[in-house]
Amino acid sequence: MNFTIKTIIVSIIFNLSMFGQSTETQPYTLIKKIDSIEIRFYPSAKIVKTSSENGDNNFGKLFQYISGKNDKNKKIAMTAPVYMDEKGKEMAFVLPSLYNDIEVPKSTRDDVTTHTTKPVYVASLTYGGYSNSEKVKKHKNTLINTLKKSGIATIGELKILGYDAPFKFYNRRNEVMIEINYNN
Repeated sequence: MNFTIKTIIVSIIFNLSMFGQSTETQPYTLIKKIDSIEIRFYPSAKIVKTSSENGDNNFGKLFQYISGKNDKNKKIAMTAPVYMDEKGKEMAFVLPSLYNDIEVPKSTRDDVTTHTTKPVYVASLTYGGYSNSEKVKKHKNTLINTLKKSGIATIGELKILGYDAPFKFYNRRNEVMIEINYNN
């Protein structure tokens, strides 16, 4: 077998094994749908986050933390989604749910911190493919306009959520999300 065929076979096996892995996803309760918008309730969760002026290496810093660069040298499973701010300066990983009840390892870096989120109501719009600034802008406008028409006030800044590894090509899931003032 020549090198090219071996490389293709190894790539296919690797991708199939990666797609078959189960990734824990942050839990939420679907409250209702308004057109393509979902109103959700998210309970508290533990997150690890970082920021930088231009977003450089935010993913790398968080990945190092879950890969064991923390005070316990503990590897932590990757979860979904990854949260990003609209300006690309902040990024956060949700920690596996088992950390909701136990102590979270502390980062060995000053620019990587852990937090417990507050319970929130959010409005979310899901879209596919690879995310980019044009898609974010389009879906943000749809989200905000639908909420305005429905008389639902927003709180804070838009978040962009990514659920898939970069090498996943099909059935990608992304979202734009914003906290809302929601009264049942």
